[in-house]
Amino acid sequence: MTEQPQNWQVFKDTGVPNADWQLPAPPSWRPFGDSVAPGVDRRKQRADTFQMLPAQVDMINAAIYLRRPLLITGKPGTGKSSLAYKVAKELMLGEVLYWSITTRTTLKNGLYRYDAIGRLQETEQLTKLSQGQLNQQEVLKTVQKPESIGKYITLGPLGTALLPSDKPRILLIDEIDKSDIDLPNDLLSIFEEGWFEIPELDRIKEIAPNVRVRTAYSDPDEPSTWNDNGYYTVPNGRISCRAFPLVILTSNGERDFPPAFLRRCLRLRMPQPDKAMLGRIVAAHLDAEYDQLANEYGEVVAQERKKAATDIRDELIQTFLERRQEGDLATDQLLNAIFMVTRDRSPVGSSRKRLIKSLLKNLTSAEDLEDETDEGDESEQDELA
Repeated sequence: MTEQPQNWQVFKDTGVPNADWQLPAPPSWRPFGDSVAPGVDRRKQRADTFQMLPAQVDMINAAIYLRRPLLITGKPGTGKSSLAYKVAKELMLGEVLYWSITTRTTLKNGLYRYDAIGRLQETEQLTKLSQGQLNQQEVLKTVQKPESIGKYITLGPLGTALLPSDKPRILLIDEIDKSDIDLPNDLLSIFEEGWFEIPELDRIKEIAPNVRVRTAYSDPDEPSTWNDNGYYTVPNGRISCRAFPLVILTSNGERDFPPAFLRRCLRLRMPQPDKAMLGRIVAAHLDAEYDQLANEYGEVVAQERKKAATDIRDELIQTFLERRQEGDLATDQLLNAIFMVTRDRSPVGSSRKRLIKSLLKNLTSAEDLEDETDEGDESEQDELA
């Protein structure tokens, strides 16, 4: 007799419209809806669950002492970017300035953005003003002072990280290996000098020496990292740091970097977590829910469920390690699998095996090409059973 699956599915493929269903609770690492700054908050949450090794602690301290960027290389899912949030929380460095790199990213993208189109539109309004096409109230709105150019300038993550402060601001440059070939070399002068000029402001510094511009800070819950409510007044068109920012660059190892760039960075290789570390990571992400169960149903029920879930976790961690020998896997794939099979309503039997196999696919598209054959074999086996 085959084992009957539990009623864990929300979508059942019955073809019958059904509004009588409840949205399942999300994983703790995928909250949505209640946050003022959801993208920022989800990234900040990594600080609470990231597990560090002694060598990583040493290199963070070395980067702080030496005022050098830290280049972190490792496989996807090894926690390279999470490290920045861990440091920011413990040292109270405020919001992590996040700069995601693509092949189109340039140094100027990181320093500042000038909205020339918006400025042009305002100029056109002034032209209408000169032709008598605006009323007096509109005139008051469009009369320009030289320093009003600051409305059209926004500092990027790198530019904001270089704002003067007593303690280092923290900047995460994510996936630097995806950049254009010139970007690492373009960063060298900034990393060495710690300052830059904004040409649009430098040209008017004699008549407008102080111009207020927007920064890249976006988290309203951390006003200590903001300067003048998210703005900064730039003196004489130049921004220069007092404390060199703690710059953390991540790389998946997809390319080599120029020796000149590597010489100016400290380097850290993130290892893939072993069995003990995976256990700690899983516990950090998932154990909090058992405290909630204890409050709702009592300690006995919570401990029984935790014991049953722990046995399943150990089994899946071992499966994950075996699968990882065949190809790359990310730790969040393990978390996904454990979450799905340790719920009150979760798949069993062949459905459980099929789901785990799909969630623990290696990080390559080649395995997807094998699915059609495998699914046909499994369907035939289910029919025989």
